[in-house]
Amino acid sequence: MNDLELIFSMLGEAATTEIARKQDARGFSENKTAARKGGRISGEVREKLEDETGEKVVSSGNYLAEPESRKRLAGKKKNE
Repeated sequence: MNDLELIFSMLGEAATTEIARKQDARGFSENKTAARKGGRISGEVREKLEDETGEKVVSSGNYLAEPESRKRLAGKKKNE
């Protein structure tokens, strides 16, 4: 995950949280609606940036050099 992917993820989460608070969302279905709206906001902004730059934001790379789950497994094997 690159910096822009992280930023757009955070934007989607923040937008979702703000929408849910403003609409006083309660229960799964109301929060699901808020999540869809927050994700749509982030997605639209990402697409606009991609149109302006001519490059995709989403990358195939992993933000971490080695996934955390593998690190934990390797640590357990060393301690055994």
